[in-house]
Amino acid sequence: MNKRVGLTGNMGSGKTLVAEIFTHLGIPVYNADERARTLMSEPGPLQNAIVNLLGSGAYRDDGMLDRTYIAKHVFQDASLLQGLNKLVHPAVAADSEQWDALQSAPYTLHEAALLVQSGSSVQMRCNILVSAPEQLRIDRVRQRNGWSDSEILDRLKHQWSEEQLSPHCSYSIINNGTHSLIEQVIGIHRLILRDLGK
Repeated sequence: MNKRVGLTGNMGSGKTLVAEIFTHLGIPVYNADERARTLMSEPGPLQNAIVNLLGSGAYRDDGMLDRTYIAKHVFQDASLLQGLNKLVHPAVAADSEQWDALQSAPYTLHEAALLVQSGSSVQMRCNILVSAPEQLRIDRVRQRNGWSDSEILDRLKHQWSEEQLSPHCSYSIINNGTHSLIEQVIGIHRLILRDLGK
C-alpha cells in the first residue's frame, strides 16, 4: 500500500512549519530540499555530473556546495536549471523511496517545493498544497534569507503558481496568519488516516 503523502507549496508558503506540525502527530517527514543538498555534496557520480554541467565553481574548496554560485547561474539560465533538476530529482526520488521503506508510521510526508514539477507528485498517495499570498511569501523569504526582492523574484518565476499546483493536490492548507495551521493539519491528518483505513 502506498503510504507516501506529498507536501508542496511555493517558497515562503510555510511548508516546513506545516511539516513540523505533522511530526508532532507522529508522522515522519522527508525534506527533499535538505536531502538534495546532502546528496549533491557527497563525492560520487552526482557531484561529478554537476561539475560537468556548472563548472568546478559549483563546489567550494572544502567540497561543499557553493549555493550562491549555483543560484547565480541556474536562475539566469533556464537550460542550466533544467539540466540540474534532471540530475538531482532522480537521485532524490531514489533516496526518498529508500527512506520511506524504513518507516513504520501509518504514512510518511514528503516535503518538496518542486514536488509537482519533478513528477514526484504522481508517486504519492495524495498531495497537500500549502498556500499564502505572494507578498506575504516574499516578505517571509526576505526576512528569513536576507535576499533582495530581485533575488526572490528570480527564484519565484521558476516556480509554478498556486493555481497550477492546486489541481495536483487533494488537500490545501492556508497559511496567511489568520487560519489555524494546527486545526488544518489535524483535519487533513484525520482524513488521510481514514483513507488508509486507520
